[in-house]
Amino acid sequence: MNSPVTNPPASVPVVTAPPRGKRRFLLLVMTGVLILLLIAYGIWWFIFASHFESTDDAYVAGNVVQVTSQIGGTVIAINADDTQRVQAGASLVLLDPSDANVALDQATAQLAQAVREVRTLFVNNGALNANITSRNSELERARNDLARRQELIGSGAVSKEELAHARTALQSAESAAVAAREQLASNRVLTDQTSVAQHPTVLRAAAQVQAAYLATARMTLPAPIAGYIAKRSVQVGQRIAAGMPLLSIVPLDSLWVDANFKEVQIDRMRIGQPVTLHSDVYGSKANYHGKVIGLSAGTGSAFALLPTQNASGNWIKVVQRVPVRISLDPAELAERPLRLGVSMQVEVDIADHAGTSLTASGTARTTPVYQTAAFDKVGNDGHLLISRIIAENSAAVVAAKR
Repeated sequence: MNSPVTNPPASVPVVTAPPRGKRRFLLLVMTGVLILLLIAYGIWWFIFASHFESTDDAYVAGNVVQVTSQIGGTVIAINADDTQRVQAGASLVLLDPSDANVALDQATAQLAQAVREVRTLFVNNGALNANITSRNSELERARNDLARRQELIGSGAVSKEELAHARTALQSAESAAVAAREQLASNRVLTDQTSVAQHPTVLRAAAQVQAAYLATARMTLPAPIAGYIAKRSVQVGQRIAAGMPLLSIVPLDSLWVDANFKEVQIDRMRIGQPVTLHSDVYGSKANYHGKVIGLSAGTGSAFALLPTQNASGNWIKVVQRVPVRISLDPAELAERPLRLGVSMQVEVDIADHAGTSLTASGTARTTPVYQTAAFDKVGNDGHLLISRIIAENSAAVVAAKR
């Protein structure tokens, strides 16, 4: 029986360890490279990175202006809807003006009558002066008659009865003269130191016209500022009450960013420091530039609906975040519009420490933060209406007198 043929075993490669000197050299090189990288990072951090504080916990904020009615009424028209842009002063909502128009007609009629009555008081001054002149003439005649009769009483040409009648006539003339002077004084009390337009009766009626005109004008709700309509809740035919929110306007040209920095990051922040921002809407290549303009008075948790109660129960220290307000460049906002609530990446250059500290007390403002002139025209038009009614009715009384 033949024995099996066995193949010779394959040769196994032998791995030889590198020389100990070469391995030590490689370790030294790797250690040197790591040290150089750490040194380079330290230099980069000291020269550049330490001058910046960044966060991605930042969001676009802005004003949400609520449009509310100043009086109650029934909605008959809505002239703007969500996402539409409106200009300041544009008509947004119309209310039924029927009742307000009736009240305005009544008020204007009362003002016209008040002007005519007051104008008559001024005219009466002249008539009462003429009446005094007439009474004085009668008084002088009565005195002369009495004097002549007293001269003739001794001759018997005049009876005692006739003399008594002359004395009575004189007394009557004196009383009539006194009454005429008192009537003039009484009328002058109503007209002295004033004019028709400034008379209290006219001013009271004019105030009623102004109130009625304002009520009529407020049937149209204007846009207080320019912006985009949002959160419209009003509907046609709805009966609304004064102060009821109907819709909101968001001015997208005056936005800012609330960046929530950790409390350990705000020590070297100053008002006016430059800020670079990026929005996920346009990507990291689109830069926004702004400035630090203020620091919130408290952390986010302090103003939460349910603030934390650190003094009760188990407590774990959590680094808090403080909102820092950052302004945006209006030109960049116009080129790349943002929306409320959009997230931002913020990087503040804190190299310059010469600015005002975020916690320093600032000077009091001397001008309003925001204001609107959308309601000014309503008041001015009311005054023009009052002036026209006074002028027309004053001229009518003068023409009637002639």
